[in-house]
Amino acid sequence: MDNLNYHHLRYFREVAHDGNLTRTAERLNLSQSALSAQIKTLEARLGHPLFDRIERRLVLTEVGRIALDHADRIFGTGAELLATLAQAGETATPLRIGALSTLSRNFQLRFIAPLLANPDVTLTLRSGSAAELFDHLTSLALDVVLTTDRPTAAQGPDLIARRIDEQAVGLHGHPDRMRHDSLEALLTHEPLIVPAGGSIRSDFDSLTEHLGITPQIKAEVDDMAMVRLLTRADAGVALAPAIVLEGEIAQGMLQTALFDLPLVESFYAVTPRRSFPHRALAGLLAP
Repeated sequence: MDNLNYHHLRYFREVAHDGNLTRTAERLNLSQSALSAQIKTLEARLGHPLFDRIERRLVLTEVGRIALDHADRIFGTGAELLATLAQAGETATPLRIGALSTLSRNFQLRFIAPLLANPDVTLTLRSGSAAELFDHLTSLALDVVLTTDRPTAAQGPDLIARRIDEQAVGLHGHPDRMRHDSLEALLTHEPLIVPAGGSIRSDFDSLTEHLGITPQIKAEVDDMAMVRLLTRADAGVALAPAIVLEGEIAQGMLQTALFDLPLVESFYAVTPRRSFPHRALAGLLAP
């Protein structure tokens, strides 16, 4: 089987983004027939048409959309390769950060805050599931992933997890809900907004079992942004690190119960093993 011709792929990508063969040919200083021949050769190699002609317009087929997605990543990676190895360039290589979709937005903002005033650093931010993000990290499509759980060996044997923060987990709610004289009374009488899973939830379940309490679970939520909204709306008392609700707590809208819980949540920055890591990461991951 012949290898893919990347010249053909590049010409296809240019046409796909322009949506007009004639305009692309003029921009690339090629004849329209020569450019059309390049596309036809690529279609023959892939075994599928890449465009449909609809009212004199070129519209990508399903295979065309798949091919364009791969072409964008291939040529984008090539540009990043040159910039990374040169450690310089007219356009700085973006720092590509992935974050667990359930992770506190406040924590994410605190992580990237040192870079926001730096004109030499641009950011690409992506959220998703742990499996999806670790796959992107392994393929070097991301530079770092923020998460509350270490990756397993199966998810990436060459991934390095650095614990960058650890925060106490507390109970937070409207002031009227905080007027209890004991932790047991608060957990028994107030509706609770708790994580749907993870280490916080399992540790909390162990705590309530030890105390002999059956708490009132109003909502099980796996998105910290929704925890924040529900607590603001006075749906109940939130079980979460204070950073999730720090704005509301600072404004006095919400209060944190004075009862200490033996619960903490760790935050990790996960990176792949690389000989040429992104330069902007050094300051963010410094101990």
